[in-house]
Amino acid sequence: MDTNINRVLNQTLRHPLHGLLFKYTNVMKGWQYRWFTVDAQTGTLSYYLCDSSSTGDEATPSPQVLAGAPRGQVHLAGAVVCPSDEDSRTFSIGCASGDTLKLRAADARSRQEWVDGLRAVVESHTKAMDISNASTLPPRELLAASDAMVSARQALYLTEQCNASLARTIENIDCTAFSPTDPDLLLLKALSTASTQCLHQCLGLLQRHEETHNTGGESASVY
Repeated sequence: MDTNINRVLNQTLRHPLHGLLFKYTNVMKGWQYRWFTVDAQTGTLSYYLCDSSSTGDEATPSPQVLAGAPRGQVHLAGAVVCPSDEDSRTFSIGCASGDTLKLRAADARSRQEWVDGLRAVVESHTKAMDISNASTLPPRELLAASDAMVSARQALYLTEQCNASLARTIENIDCTAFSPTDPDLLLLKALSTASTQCLHQCLGLLQRHEETHNTGGESASVY
């Protein structure tokens, strides 16, 4: 497995991973085009605003980026990259900070290339992070803490999937039995979303506490 990861990572170093993806944004309540780049050396994923009128379709290799500075940037060390079961194009990145990026590629093949490339970078920089923190915790405790954080991020990802499924079910409910605007259903949907957001914040607090402990009291920034 390590050999395969190293092969993908070497390919990513020689041919930087970049391209056009849809990003789900709560602010716009939908999917928006963004130009993504991965710096395998620093383990950083950056995304930029781009002119959707110049993209034509999702396969366009080089849309017009609207600004030199990235719209957002995350470190991939400790992240979890998971293909979605919603369709063959969507995948999510659960960052160590507790934030989650929900992305959609042009097709199934493109998604697999992104997932493989991102996982190779994640693996490389997570190992480097564990080595740098090895002197702050005994190996057994360090491994247990790392496994616990990975499990927590995976559980949160599954919770997000369930929340999305619940929202879709309520929106598409049979109106002859219930109405999608039924106050009880709307309350259930709102509580589910709020609970998921709360779990995000809790995981972020745990991650920052872990970083503060491992760096001797100095909180590390993930942006």
